[in-house]
Amino acid sequence: MRKQRRERTVLAVTGAAAIVAVGLNLLFSFISARRRNSKKPALPGSSVLLNLSASEISNLADCIITKSKETYDRVASSPLQKVCYENVVCPLAELEAEQFPLIQSCFLQRIVSSSIEVQNASLEAERRLDSHFSFSRKREDLYRVIKALLDKDEKLQPEAKRYLQCLVSESERNGVRLPPSKKNEMERIKSQIDELSVSYIQNLNDSSKFILLTEQELAGMPLEFLEELEKKDGKLKVTLTTYHVTPILEICKVGSTRKLVATSYSQRGGNENLLIIQKLAELRRKFSQLLGYSSYSDFALEPRMASSSSKVLEFLQEISESLDGLAERELDLLKDLKRRAEGNSPFEMQDLLYYMKRVEGYEIDFDLGDAKEYFPVDIVLSGIMKTLQNLFGLRFEQVKDAEVWHDSVTLFSVYDCNTSDLLGYFYLDIFSREGKYAHSCVLPLQNGCSTSSGTRKVATSLLLSQFPKEINGDSALLGFPDVVSLFHEFTHVVHHICNKATFCRFAGFWPEGDFAEMPSLLLENWCYESTSLKLMSGFHQDVTKSIASEMCNSLKTKRDLFAGLKLKQEILLCLIDQIVHSSENVDIVNLAKDLHPKVMMGIPLLEGTNPLSSFARIAVGYEAVCYNYIWNQVLAADIFATKFEDDLLNHHAGLHFRNKVLAPGAEKDPLEIITEYLGREPSFRCFIESKTRSSF
Repeated sequence: MRKQRRERTVLAVTGAAAIVAVGLNLLFSFISARRRNSKKPALPGSSVLLNLSASEISNLADCIITKSKETYDRVASSPLQKVCYENVVCPLAELEAEQFPLIQSCFLQRIVSSSIEVQNASLEAERRLDSHFSFSRKREDLYRVIKALLDKDEKLQPEAKRYLQCLVSESERNGVRLPPSKKNEMERIKSQIDELSVSYIQNLNDSSKFILLTEQELAGMPLEFLEELEKKDGKLKVTLTTYHVTPILEICKVGSTRKLVATSYSQRGGNENLLIIQKLAELRRKFSQLLGYSSYSDFALEPRMASSSSKVLEFLQEISESLDGLAERELDLLKDLKRRAEGNSPFEMQDLLYYMKRVEGYEIDFDLGDAKEYFPVDIVLSGIMKTLQNLFGLRFEQVKDAEVWHDSVTLFSVYDCNTSDLLGYFYLDIFSREGKYAHSCVLPLQNGCSTSSGTRKVATSLLLSQFPKEINGDSALLGFPDVVSLFHEFTHVVHHICNKATFCRFAGFWPEGDFAEMPSLLLENWCYESTSLKLMSGFHQDVTKSIASEMCNSLKTKRDLFAGLKLKQEILLCLIDQIVHSSENVDIVNLAKDLHPKVMMGIPLLEGTNPLSSFARIAVGYEAVCYNYIWNQVLAADIFATKFEDDLLNHHAGLHFRNKVLAPGAEKDPLEIITEYLGREPSFRCFIESKTRSSF
């Protein structure tokens, strides 16, 4: 009877699998037919699907979930004594390579489509896929098989072993080894963390908060600023947003107004957010301890270059101490200015931006708005592309008559200049329109990686932004910060496409968080050197006239002014983040109060404020890793000074960087990549020197 029941079960499963296979075939047949019927040619090497309808997104998500479950079930059924590369690594790696562009095709629609129905279908697909893969990472049967192969004395290529190590670590960090009761507790904690994080951000983004001020209290503000303010009860309504707060802190002549605005802005999260941070810190500590870590910081940092909380704290303290001399000189200058303007009143945080702005007016002999006239968007785009092509040995060719989702979107193919090999594609969706995602970013649509057939999937990226295209028939002008942002994001595209990793998981531009931003931060330097900036500029009335060297120098001076004090403010927040997540029972009120004057050269925390009540990164996304941006800046400064500063357009240096740093992806340890490239371990010496070079 038992045997008969087992046979029936096998038959039932086989029958279900056959139905699934038919469903999959029907779906892929539909997509293939859709492509065949399209008037646009398919892209060789790309599996990205565009212009999906709401029903197609839903069906594609079904297909992804069914196919991945089928593969996971097959791998998990492998006898532990017979596990090998062919029955574990091959099917899992092939699944990732096949499904990544399909998953991204589902997500893509949410950020580029103007259809609410399509956006909602994309969001629902994202929710379902996240839930499915989160569950899959915790499958004990699958974990046992992967772990058995990793522990087996089988000769594997280094990248295959690293792949297994990543899969094992991912499952263990998701609680696969925990008993059921602790797994349930872990899920409850994660749910609580998610709810609290959302509440924190909602409190912070409450746009209804404002203060009322008179024109006298806003003395010094431009007339156009005052005219834009709504009137209420005979006063002017100032909202607690950066749109209103930053100009007031920079320009308003009334010190008491600046203090009121700075205090109100810092308090916008309120005591409620301080309580939320306290709860979040406690829940994250419990979460990490369930997994065997002493603190949440050690859990968050384990897969990163920094590796431990003690190393991050040491890093931040060393950087801070190295900046003491510079920050002290900067502060002395600001204090002297305030003394002459306001007498002997103490220098406080609300004074920083105001007196920095005044010094900037003395040091820089042009209005930043004047620089905008040299940056028509088409000239900037052309210059950035030329620079990146020449530096890294690439060739960009626009693909004519390609399938896109809007007529303002363009597609380019990328070739290696020496071999003419196709490396990948990128879509440019950089002009503003209603309905699409409102911020600048790069979305990897397909990772470059090898397949079991011996072919290679080519990398495909999307660069998204919201720049104006034309104004009165002329090319729109970009502000200089937008030029830097566009160059930064374009470098992410190049990083993604130049990868030569074997495994899809190791491709892209996010090897580890402590390394992902480094190439883009490195290339930002090209925006501040006249040799390269001239290539991406042209006066809007005569594009043959590039930006003057004097203006380039002024832009660089503006960037470097008060670098010590600005960086000290960032270090303060990073230290608070790290201490909160590495210690138990932290008094978050006194922590900020005590730490602030120590880091900020004696300037006290504004009375009644606490940065933890309005510090979005610590609530969601960057908890315990806020130091990451400074870490990337240090690596970028070291590479720039060592390899590029003396010859920005050195083609050989660019190729060396492409092949040694960009190409490996995450198949090698990031520290190993950087150390081999530099011929030594990275140092923060160049970073500190770059900050002190333009010191007072």
